[in-house]
Amino acid sequence: MLVKNNRLVTELILVGIPHTQGQDRVLFVLFLPFYACTLLGNLSILVVVISSTRLHTPMYFFLGNLSVFDMGFSSVTCPKMLLYLMGLSRLISYRDCVSQLFFFHFFGSIECFLYTVMAYDRFTAICYPLQYTVIMNPRICVALAVGTWLLGCVHSSVLTSLTFTLPYCGPNEVDHFFCDIPALLPLACADTSLTQMVSFTNVGLVSLVCFLLILVSYMRITVSILSIRTTEGRLHAFSTCSAHLIAILCAYGPIITVYLQPTPNPMLGTVVQILMNLVGPMLNPLIYTLRNKEVKTALTKILHRTNHISES
Repeated sequence: MLVKNNRLVTELILVGIPHTQGQDRVLFVLFLPFYACTLLGNLSILVVVISSTRLHTPMYFFLGNLSVFDMGFSSVTCPKMLLYLMGLSRLISYRDCVSQLFFFHFFGSIECFLYTVMAYDRFTAICYPLQYTVIMNPRICVALAVGTWLLGCVHSSVLTSLTFTLPYCGPNEVDHFFCDIPALLPLACADTSLTQMVSFTNVGLVSLVCFLLILVSYMRITVSILSIRTTEGRLHAFSTCSAHLIAILCAYGPIITVYLQPTPNPMLGTVVQILMNLVGPMLNPLIYTLRNKEVKTALTKILHRTNHISES
């Protein structure tokens, strides 16, 4: 419960991006295309994966899931930010703040788990190619996808419940552009050490475990690729993993910068989180499209088919 002057506070004020006073319209014009490209790019990937029978494989099944999560992750914070950059109210209700924090960590953690599952998929495809279709059968793929949702829900529920069981009886201005744990805890009028410790441990542990599993998978993949005799075979095997590796670097860099700093820098954290919310989800479709011939071919066919229908 949020309390101010012994009365229930039902709204919070999002201060926004630090040191950008008077530049709201400029930021709106800058950020809107990024958000639009994120939605359009990920929706295009999802349509391509669903409509092309050649892409009905485990790798593209997980890529389709990633597109859904990227759209959800970006949509948790961007619409509200764009609205107040247009000059609308910066107020956010208590319930919306709770929802924003929950879904931010929900989609964020699912993305970490999904990258790990995708690494396991590549590990199976390259290290056990003959057993790949048996190991990564449709039932296993669905179970892995559902597992990421459940783990993400547990992870986010723990963080959200710890954050909002604290009493908030001071100012109601959130010094950030959305409701997140580091911005909310300074407003609490109780000891936040337990919440900070659990938050740091939870986010750090999830990220670290996922990263280590990905690292182990790619160490095994590297050994298998190097054992391939032909240069062409090695290049083909590496090309199937390169897009995933680039996406992982883009995802884990911001997480480490924002949540695992010993002494958080508010300005640096804000800049990195803007990149994580706007640029990261937009890059995934570009990474997987530009470096994947099958996706490019399927997308080209769909565009040709659409043009043919519109002309007729």
